[in-house]
Amino acid sequence: MRGQDVYSTYKRLSSRDHITAHDREDSLGRLQNGIGKESTNPSWKHSLPHVLVAALSSFLFGYHLGVVNETLESISMDLGFSGSTIAEGLVVSTCLGGAFVGSLFSGWIADGVGRRRAFQLCVLPMIIGASMSATANTIGFMLLGRFLVGTGMGLGPPVAALYVAEVSPAFVRGTYGSLIQIATCLGLMGALFIGIPAKDIVGWWRVCFWVSVIPAALLAVLMEFCAESPHWLFKRGRSTEAEIAFEKLLGGSHFKSAMAEFSKLDRGDEAEPVRFSELLYGRHFRVVFIGSMLFAFQQLSGINAVFYFSSIVFKSVGVPSDFANKCVGIVNLSGSVIAMILMDKLGRKILLFGSFLGMALSMGFQVTAASSIVSGSVAMYLSVGGILLFVFTFSLGAGPVPGLLLSEIFPGRIRAKAMAVCMAVHWVINFFVGLLFLRLLEQLGPQILYTAFATFCLMAVAFVRKNVLETKGKSLQEIEIALLPAA
Repeated sequence: MRGQDVYSTYKRLSSRDHITAHDREDSLGRLQNGIGKESTNPSWKHSLPHVLVAALSSFLFGYHLGVVNETLESISMDLGFSGSTIAEGLVVSTCLGGAFVGSLFSGWIADGVGRRRAFQLCVLPMIIGASMSATANTIGFMLLGRFLVGTGMGLGPPVAALYVAEVSPAFVRGTYGSLIQIATCLGLMGALFIGIPAKDIVGWWRVCFWVSVIPAALLAVLMEFCAESPHWLFKRGRSTEAEIAFEKLLGGSHFKSAMAEFSKLDRGDEAEPVRFSELLYGRHFRVVFIGSMLFAFQQLSGINAVFYFSSIVFKSVGVPSDFANKCVGIVNLSGSVIAMILMDKLGRKILLFGSFLGMALSMGFQVTAASSIVSGSVAMYLSVGGILLFVFTFSLGAGPVPGLLLSEIFPGRIRAKAMAVCMAVHWVINFFVGLLFLRLLEQLGPQILYTAFATFCLMAVAFVRKNVLETKGKSLQEIEIALLPAA
């Protein structure tokens, strides 16, 4: 389906008058055929340090997701709620509730104070919450700390996706977008590694929370030396500062062509505030719907059920949980590195398509392992192999692509707020999958539940094929122009 058909509900106002039919057709043709205008690309070295600093927010995101994995037993004993599955579940999931709240406001904060200041604001509740958790003597204090950490977690990822997309040269934007996923994997693995002594050293779990303050403080300090998003600066009418930022990110010989792309877009409607109604049922509904569905399918695939409860599945087939967690972490990281290499070679759409297809196949292995067709060691190998293949194929596309792709296809005027809405959908479904997975597994059995996950993955394959447009190698301005409807 052509880009105009998919995004036909777009209604730009004054910007339409500033873009010729030739500009639109030229941009759409390059977008679909993968042909860029520039014969040479700017050096990736200029923007890489800025992207690496932004990736610290994703490291923190992964770390706080995994910090209670190895330490939960020690925390429950020290704080007096050992044996209470409800209390233990709250310690794990309270941060998800905070993340939902943080994600709701992320777009308005990122647009209001800028991307750099938004990063620094997300660090504040993370430092306060981690400190509260580390010093907690009651479960109530621990839960409040986890909630505060969660608000920072909800704010960080959408801002990171925005920032990386807006500061990266087009030819490496996919590669840099994958660094966000890799940083999340490293955070998860770091939390698991640091948490290993918790079972043997009394109070070690408090050290695990204190450790997270270090990268949080680094993010706040280093972001002072990073460039602000030139897209945000231009949208605020600060063209001179946007030009300086582009020169810092792209180098002296390329910033002028980047600014020339901006001249094709009108800034008049950028000054108008984005109303929530525009995103839910207004002229931008279609593109926000596509973004929300990508995140919905990502979570309905069952990926976080695998991340949260893989230890239980592995234990059921006789595999130690420590070994299981290490295997899942290594496979996730390996797939993310491969995705980083392939993102700007194969493109977003093919990785997303193949990823969901591979995840469906993996769930098929799980269904077979749970059936009466196989038993014994064959069932064990199918179950363990299915989980590892599922995580691997997820990390190739369904993990890193949605956040990157949406930050590319959303028009600049709504980019931050639309990302906030889509991330809110992500957190709501994430919460309910984590809450209901074990209950549904008990009530429905593994065959029906894993079949449902596989079905959602196949639905995602069809959705991606019909609705996703390839964006590799294109500037954000070219993509926005290409997706504007014909006058």
